[in-house]
Amino acid sequence: MSETLFVLNDPPYGTERSYNGLRLAGSLAKREGENVRVFLVGDAAACAKGGQKVPQGYYNLELMLRSVGRRGEVGVCGTCMDARGITDVELAEGCRRSSLEELTDWTQRADRVLVF
Repeated sequence: MSETLFVLNDPPYGTERSYNGLRLAGSLAKREGENVRVFLVGDAAACAKGGQKVPQGYYNLELMLRSVGRRGEVGVCGTCMDARGITDVELAEGCRRSSLEELTDWTQRADRVLVF
């Protein structure tokens, strides 16, 4: 099994880097023999906030994260959550509070690390 770690840094909207990273993570997670992990750090922690309402026809990162979370793992930097006032109960389904220690472990296990 191949393991890929995606590290997202950018906010959910206003730039498309997190969107594009999640598009690739979602596509890869559907492949046989792939284990995908996503770690949200910095402003990307806001990607995991539940209850996102976007205009009709606009992408919704909460839904994208749910999809990836069903096939892999989604960790959100706890320090970054705290700095942005995001609580554990506000996280989208499939996302959970994580830490730099876990990111370190995931990085060591990963065959590939992609940073967006």
